[in-house]
Amino acid sequence: MLDCAIIGGGPAGLTAGLYTTRGGLENVTMYEKGMPGGQITQSSEIENYPGVTGEITGMDLMIPWPEQCQKFGLKHDMVEVKRVSKDGDIFKIHRADGKVDEARSVIIGTGSSPRRAGFKGENEFFGKGVSTCATCDGFFYKRKEVAVVGGGDTALEEALYLAKICAKVYLIHRRDTFRSAPNTVARIKRTENIELVLNSVPDEVYGDKMGVTGLRVKNNNGEMRDIAVPGVFTFVGNDVNNQTLIQEDGSFLCDMNESGEVIVDITMKTSVPGLYATGDMRINAPKQVVCAAGDGAVAALQAISYVDELLNH
Repeated sequence: MLDCAIIGGGPAGLTAGLYTTRGGLENVTMYEKGMPGGQITQSSEIENYPGVTGEITGMDLMIPWPEQCQKFGLKHDMVEVKRVSKDGDIFKIHRADGKVDEARSVIIGTGSSPRRAGFKGENEFFGKGVSTCATCDGFFYKRKEVAVVGGGDTALEEALYLAKICAKVYLIHRRDTFRSAPNTVARIKRTENIELVLNSVPDEVYGDKMGVTGLRVKNNNGEMRDIAVPGVFTFVGNDVNNQTLIQEDGSFLCDMNESGEVIVDITMKTSVPGLYATGDMRINAPKQVVCAAGDGAVAALQAISYVDELLNH
């Protein structure tokens, strides 16, 4: 029997693992089918994590976290969790390998996944010129021209990263203003090989059997423009990874909002006692590493108190 099961190995899950084990829970397992670190490991540059100065990638930031957590006894099980259910006071962890583990408390931080933009050809050419990860695929377009779709922090930061590698970056945004930090916008505007394509949306990506050869965009006046590029990077938000909370009858284990985000209070408590939701999957998530880490710490402290009360009453 686990004192706490942590689902997800991003900043929230790792911090929860650190705080639960260091705080006295003896049997804590973090379920993460891949390498711990979360979506931030794909980020090309981190400049707003407290105490970290200079240029550092998301991968560099996260590398020490698992070792620190495991020093206090956190176990990492590299298996996918298909579903979390509850029977009385006991949570059931339904694993992809068919086994079912039991836990007194659960902290879930399965995060979110990059959303598709929805233009014609996007799915057909995904992985063949269309990508959602500049650090993964940017190298393939060294000294070539690429397009970036989006107007938030991630889109602009990745456009700046690609501008260091590529001959030119077309930044396509549906508005004429950006939803990003002012200093990032300023850097975009003074980067010579970034061309702003504003008040425009992607209409169709096209190519041949070898991959993408161009992107057709449409502006607010309905005018079309063809941009000849072999690579298109989309950064248009994320979808919540809430599948593990879906029950056999199709309902959710706890209360959710219309967007599929978990409803929590300020202490990360859900509508189900002993279940806590953290990071990008909860309501009103700022979607920042430091905030996810804070969520994990808060949830861990709550889980410690919950398990202590459960065992002593």
